[in-house]
Amino acid sequence: MIRKASRSIQLITKLLHTIASLGIVLATLAIFPGVSPVLATSGQELFSNHCAGCHVNGGNIIRRGRTLKLAALKKNGLDDPDAIARVAREGIGQMSGYGDVLGVGGDELVAAWIWEQAQNAWIQG
Repeated sequence: MIRKASRSIQLITKLLHTIASLGIVLATLAIFPGVSPVLATSGQELFSNHCAGCHVNGGNIIRRGRTLKLAALKKNGLDDPDAIARVAREGIGQMSGYGDVLGVGGDELVAAWIWEQAQNAWIQG
């Protein structure tokens, strides 16, 4: 009987900690509405969610020459993560900017991931 009560207390304690953590996050977002909880997201997740539709495996289904392959990036003057982040944030040519969608710092996360993939010839795994 004591073991069951102890287990129940542990579960209730964990639940209260979770609720308190959620409250802190919500309060932070209410105080700073422009802040986005992007830090918990990886560049790979952002790419999968917002970029892969057109840039499958670093290619480009809309414009062949505008791929995310290393040679194309360098040819188009996008030869570092900062330049890629700018394009992700502001857009270029036919591609709209995704700054709002990616959130605060999301452009840098996705750009670093894209640059890493380009360095590895988009070989996953």
